[in-house]
Amino acid sequence: MANRLAGKIALISGGASGLGAAQATLYAREGARVFIGDLQEELGAQTVAAIRGEGGQAQFVRLDVTDTASWQAAVARVVSDFGGLTTLVNNAGIFHPGGIEAETEQGWSQMIAVNQTGVFLGMKTAVPELLKSGNAAIVNISSLFGLIGSPDAISYHASKAAVRVMSKGAALEFAKRGIRVNTIFPGQIRTPILADITPEQDAAIKAGIPMGDVGDPMDIAHGSLYLASDEAKYVSGAELWIDGGWYAAC
Repeated sequence: MANRLAGKIALISGGASGLGAAQATLYAREGARVFIGDLQEELGAQTVAAIRGEGGQAQFVRLDVTDTASWQAAVARVVSDFGGLTTLVNNAGIFHPGGIEAETEQGWSQMIAVNQTGVFLGMKTAVPELLKSGNAAIVNISSLFGLIGSPDAISYHASKAAVRVMSKGAALEFAKRGIRVNTIFPGQIRTPILADITPEQDAAIKAGIPMGDVGDPMDIAHGSLYLASDEAKYVSGAELWIDGGWYAAC
């Protein structure tokens, strides 16, 4: 199938690189008009140029997901340039290690601000425009670490687990109002976060994944594409694990 997102207008936070860039690229290939919201202006411009080079429609807007005014400006820009908003992807996120003993209040607050509050602000700001479409979708990117624990990522676990239940609540809130809300839980994906690991660390990670390898950003993008498309018109409050079978083994 082609043009699976024809007529869709999407705002993707953290869309300049990694999972966000993959989703922006695939969305545009499938006919969506895409706005990339990010703080990484140079990378954002490169992703926009790549999408346009393939014949897609994309623009960049500077977006700080922790700031209400920044969200309001981004949504207003999308509506001004593209005439509306049908799709929101809350993809922006950060990670740093640290268990209860090692994590600081500053580190905790930063993680919650980006990964949890950023998702809340994105939904809250976009909802008025999404409601106007009558056929909208929100895709929230959580993490496998929103479902399982580890000894060294307490604030990340807290933020990503919150996204899981926030998404369910929002799905119920808007179930009869034309907005579907679903969540993706990526496992280990080949993104810049893994760029500096050693061969030994890479082997250890792969050994813990039933399918024996890490995923590609496009693996997440294809799941996101489905949830944003009208093929998923009867899907809301769902959880999609894209993790090489990792969660099944837990």
